[in-house]
Amino acid sequence: MADSADDTALLQQADAATARVVRISGQMVELRFEGDAPRAQDIFVGLDDAALRIEIATVPGDGLARGLILSTGRPLSLGARLRATGAGLDMPVGRATLGRMLNLFGEPLDGGPALSDAPRRAVRQSPPSLKERRTTTEIFETGIKAIDLLCPIEKGGKAGLFGGAGVGKTVLIAEMIYNMSGVYEGTSLFCGIGERSREAEDFHRELAEAGVLSNTVMVFGQMNERPAVRFRVGHAAMTVAEYFRDELNTDMLVLIDNIYRFVQAGAEVSALLGQIPSRVGYQPSLATEIAELEERICSTKSGSMTSVQAVYVPADDFTDPSATHVFGHLSASIVLSRKRAAEGLFPAIDALDSASKMLTPGTASPRHERVAGEVRRTLAEYDNLKDVIAMLGLEQLSIEDRRTVAVARRLERFLTQPFHATEQFTNIPGRRVGLNETIEGCELILSGAFNDRPERHLYMIGNISEAERPDE
Repeated sequence: MADSADDTALLQQADAATARVVRISGQMVELRFEGDAPRAQDIFVGLDDAALRIEIATVPGDGLARGLILSTGRPLSLGARLRATGAGLDMPVGRATLGRMLNLFGEPLDGGPALSDAPRRAVRQSPPSLKERRTTTEIFETGIKAIDLLCPIEKGGKAGLFGGAGVGKTVLIAEMIYNMSGVYEGTSLFCGIGERSREAEDFHRELAEAGVLSNTVMVFGQMNERPAVRFRVGHAAMTVAEYFRDELNTDMLVLIDNIYRFVQAGAEVSALLGQIPSRVGYQPSLATEIAELEERICSTKSGSMTSVQAVYVPADDFTDPSATHVFGHLSASIVLSRKRAAEGLFPAIDALDSASKMLTPGTASPRHERVAGEVRRTLAEYDNLKDVIAMLGLEQLSIEDRRTVAVARRLERFLTQPFHATEQFTNIPGRRVGLNETIEGCELILSGAFNDRPERHLYMIGNISEAERPDE
């Protein structure tokens, strides 16, 4: 009787619809609700523990709803009473978020004060309509030679860093944050989906040391958190970015690491809900889920939103559905090569597989387009000659082919670059190189001006003037 009285008292305190837990299956719970049916994405919390959060995933009917547990370490038992909040997840937005590291619920992860006074906005938002969108033909310079020359990023577009484990995706993103700090006038947002806790701490510390943290927002759904959290954190980050773009008229640079972890979390959520898997074990709604996130990344008349996304490629298989579905949303695809990484050519960008729609007439300058084409053609000819060289030796090539090999090898080394993000490991100061300096350097190498100089003089330098030194 005492338990019944306690339940009655709690229900009297509740100011919204309630539900009772009737089944628990791992991280999925089944609720029997009382009154009106909840909507998908509505949040239920504990009557006596508001930190216990469950998001409604499906409402099959007959007074039942299925939800996913978002909170970590919160006890839940059969028969427990929950209260509907009447809304979905929301995030704090606005200038108060600058310099902060937040989780899915807008709670600080950096030990700072809670953002209790900041306005909040629903995590689930519709993308802008087609008539509200704006496109540009402006190149977004990163200061990284290989990217700016061969696969330039569109301002207001989306670029993907594709590669397997350990080829340098996260390092490239870290370098872009460094390079943008002194040049980029907008606001940066870093979204970590399924990141290791160590990487989150490293990023936060490095941004603080670089003096750019005050103009950056960081949102994390870490690797140890529940799949439902990792699945939603990308949308939470986009909510913060959209507020800066639409309400504060700010240009945004959105960096996401890693889109594959978002796909992976979606597959786990799909399995929890009992959905039949599709090709290669992915969820049947894979394309829709990727589109719902990617279509929110766009520019409007209020401001631009440029995104660079790391995309892990399982087993280096670029036909994997997770990679192919992301490809269709991008304006630039930057492919990282394990072979180049093994040769010590960093950044390990594959010039022949990487592509950008910005390298077209009327978008890139005629000079840029011509030099990029010549560089690509020279590297392709060298790639075709590698088998002949391996079997017969360099001496068996014609004079013209030997010249092509000499130029291509020097181009490969010139397109390497020391990064600020790796200074502590290499003891080589990082370099930021402008696009015009990169084009000038490649023109000189293509002309054969450096064929009489050792290749090592072009390795890990900034602009071409650093290579003009006497033989060692």
